[in-house]
Amino acid sequence: MTNTPALKIIALGGLHEIGKNTWVFEYNNEIMLLDGGLSFPDNMMPGVNVVLPDMTYLRDNKHKIKGMIVTHGHEDHIGAISFHLKQFEIPIIYGPRLAMALLEDKLKEAGVLNRTELRRVMPRDVVRVGSSFFVEFIRNTHSICDSFSIAINTPAGLVIHSGDFKIDHTPVDGEFFDLARLAEHGEKGVLALISDSTNAEVPGITPSERAVYPNLERYIRAATGRVIITTFASSVHRVSMILDIADKQGRVVGVVGRSMLNVIAHARNLGYIKCRDDLFQPLQNLRHYRDDQILILTTGSQGEPMSALTRMANRSHKQLEVRDGDTVIFSANPIPGNTIPVVRTIDKLMALGANVIYGKDKGIHVSGHGAQEEHKMMLALVRPKFFFPAHGELRMLKQHAKMAADMGIPKENIVIAENGDVVEVSQSAIRIVDKVPSGVELVDSSRDGMVKGDVLRDRQQIAGDGIFTIAVSIGLDGKLSAMPDIQLSGVVLPMERSLIIAAISKAIENSLASCWGNFARNIGSLEVDWVGLRGQLEKDLTRVLRQQMQSKPMIVFLLQTPGNVTQSETPKPNALGVTLKPSKVSASGAVDKPVVNTKVAETTGAVTSSAGRRRRTTTSV
Repeated sequence: MTNTPALKIIALGGLHEIGKNTWVFEYNNEIMLLDGGLSFPDNMMPGVNVVLPDMTYLRDNKHKIKGMIVTHGHEDHIGAISFHLKQFEIPIIYGPRLAMALLEDKLKEAGVLNRTELRRVMPRDVVRVGSSFFVEFIRNTHSICDSFSIAINTPAGLVIHSGDFKIDHTPVDGEFFDLARLAEHGEKGVLALISDSTNAEVPGITPSERAVYPNLERYIRAATGRVIITTFASSVHRVSMILDIADKQGRVVGVVGRSMLNVIAHARNLGYIKCRDDLFQPLQNLRHYRDDQILILTTGSQGEPMSALTRMANRSHKQLEVRDGDTVIFSANPIPGNTIPVVRTIDKLMALGANVIYGKDKGIHVSGHGAQEEHKMMLALVRPKFFFPAHGELRMLKQHAKMAADMGIPKENIVIAENGDVVEVSQSAIRIVDKVPSGVELVDSSRDGMVKGDVLRDRQQIAGDGIFTIAVSIGLDGKLSAMPDIQLSGVVLPMERSLIIAAISKAIENSLASCWGNFARNIGSLEVDWVGLRGQLEKDLTRVLRQQMQSKPMIVFLLQTPGNVTQSETPKPNALGVTLKPSKVSASGAVDKPVVNTKVAETTGAVTSSAGRRRRTTTSV
């Protein structure tokens, strides 16, 4: 086995989860990437806008990256690329026309378009990435048009990545799954198949996208007032059908939501949506039409807080409001984790008088992922030697692996991996040989800053138990100059505020009485290690608050000193002749901060850093 060429395959996202699909194919010293997706935060990630895979491995090996392949234009496959390009260059990116148009907009907005070259491909095009990878694009069918499966020729053998797929025999755009080409590769011999497992637990066949047309048509025709429809912006086939129905029923269309506007514009330019120009009307023109002549197409099918439909439900949209008699249609099912915000949005819309149509039983949404019989067909056509289920949670991967085993692939030829596992495949075996850094990188709602682990923990703590700010002023005599100033936000006190203040004051007085001599000395002028003193006061204060309170709010401790403060470069011996070591004071009590000695001037001031800022520490009770 050691003498046969081996290909390394690493998923940095998309295994044991839905979203942030990111694949690394590595042979010798060359890396080819496949997709660069993101996912969205859950309720344990306050202030986070976007969740990315941990890209440490690629940052460390950026000199090996030769290019990227994109399978289609969904956010969980292209949404992270602009963030990656801020960290390393990708020489060239090949992908479908629609995906490349959407990606170009993202890269321009992020200011990183100059860090790569975008190349559009057509079905059965073959491109070369580095010297080790020859890649063929094979048309498939999915919930977004212009989607591909990928055949990757490597020195180790041929690997097929299914991409996201279902087998739709009546596609809306007339672009059929190129099953014949898959079969040709299967006949010649496929080393390994990496395949979408999203609906591996669903028996049967996923209905065609066309199956929703008559149901949507019926509900729109039955509406006596305005129709407001929400669906995924990237569901170009669905949007195309909605526009066709609106035209046939004499309704004009107002489009709301930036992503919906962008996708429709690109899809029309590329010919995936065909309709007359005057079908679309600006929102301000809709007042010239009767309610039964209006259809509004909007984002917000997942209850996103800032989406257009959610703002309508909250009565905060600047141009539109939901009225009694409106019909709102949810042509999408909630993705995992979004059920609660979707249900809340539906309730709010109903409270405003809207007739809301939603749910799987209405036949107004179908999945873009194949069910079990389609998985079996993929396996039967490709006939891989080795099988690698992907794109799904663990139970989905295991079910997909079971199907492959039932179809004759030996269990030792099937690998179920986790994000970060290095899967090595050669003509003789497939196995997990190593592990690279995996996990998540969180992007702040500003979309500029990365949210590190300690910041996220702080936010979670503040969200859970609030924040407790204590400002203490100490005089030259080592005693409190005034009662502590306490500010609370989101904190439930177990007793009266005055009793908490008294307990804090007593704790500080006791601490000062016992430790002042350890941090202050008088050799001509008084010299105080304020940072060391602050650390000791905080430690004693935290112990007292733990005894007094049931919750664990974040503690922000501010120390006001009697004068302007300067800092020495190195620790000096204290009053007992002992050189102080760095203290550990932070939100979690684990981040080192250097101990600095500060000399007290005659004017009132605060402990400051060299930049003149007030120093503070945080901890949790």
